[in-house]
Amino acid sequence: MILCFPKENFPNEKRVVVTPDTASKLLQLGFEVRMESGAGVTAGFTDAAYEEAGAHVVTDSAALLGQADVVGRIHPTPAGDLEKLPADVLHVSSLDPFRERSLVEAMASAEITALSMDMIPRSTVAQKMDVLSSQASLAGYAAVVLAAEKLNRVFPMMMTPSGTISPSRVFVIGAGVAGLQAIATARRLGARVEAFDTRPAVEEQVQSLGAKFVKVDLGETGQTSQGYAQALTEEQLTKQREVMAKHVAQADVVITTAQVFGRPAPRIVTKEMLRMMRPGSVVVDMASSTGGNVEGSEQGREVHVGGAIVLGASDLANRVAFHASQMLAHNYLSFLEHLWDKEVKIFRLDENDDIVRSCLITRGGRIVHETVLKNYEK
Repeated sequence: MILCFPKENFPNEKRVVVTPDTASKLLQLGFEVRMESGAGVTAGFTDAAYEEAGAHVVTDSAALLGQADVVGRIHPTPAGDLEKLPADVLHVSSLDPFRERSLVEAMASAEITALSMDMIPRSTVAQKMDVLSSQASLAGYAAVVLAAEKLNRVFPMMMTPSGTISPSRVFVIGAGVAGLQAIATARRLGARVEAFDTRPAVEEQVQSLGAKFVKVDLGETGQTSQGYAQALTEEQLTKQREVMAKHVAQADVVITTAQVFGRPAPRIVTKEMLRMMRPGSVVVDMASSTGGNVEGSEQGREVHVGGAIVLGASDLANRVAFHASQMLAHNYLSFLEHLWDKEVKIFRLDENDDIVRSCLITRGGRIVHETVLKNYEK
């Protein structure tokens, strides 16, 4: 069984889904591991390190794809390269199937068996395979470091001969994996931190990290079975914004992380709120890639609204590509181990298995994921 790992061709992508350490472990399971030359360099892993681990390094990208029984990568193979893959190849990536319909349909037409890592359920069994959580945690850390770099103030309180410097105020909107890591990081740097989430159940987690939980009476809210926040009604969003405005105005740094899986990110921070912030304040919109929580934010760009600096942060995990790749590699290793039948040396895609059923998108020349199909029919 040949596992192939091509270079990522997505703009600014520095991570890789296999490290020399996990390549060695895949070899121990009985796989042959082939890497495209240079695939791990931007994450800090040389071709020589992969070869030392036992992997084969291939310079011809087309030849690599043509040899594959399994292709593993972060972003899916572009539609123009699908013809280079053998029929029935197992393709493992973060496919983003709700927003990549044409690519999913092309994969089905090419008879590729596509598994989408970003569709893995948030369950105890699947936790070690959860790429969204592993990368969101690092992104939350990186968001705070980015904000600290841009802010014209220091984070911690300092007592100096020249007087006492008050700690910076950080307001985190959304207390999921990314938000909780942002809270923890800001607290480590000495900031005074407040946080808000539509799910009252996370209040205790926020407080355990030393932050104040901002309460807003929105009526009935909650989370999905996968642990994501449910979408709010327009009336709830209006009420939320009224309370948010006060806390945004008081903050030196605002970090927004609120996303609803499979849908555009909710708009939470308006331009009116931004104009109330002090000059030099920093806003990091971690949801800019799905529409943004902040009015006026642009993915991958820095914009100024009033005196606030708004950062449309879209590739935060890439700022710590070495550790992000280590985490991704263990996610992928755990996933492949879950599918691999060691006795007969084949991958078993049992659709009665909750993990397989959740992330199997195309198989046998058709789209087989029911929720994805229903989404396309709308």
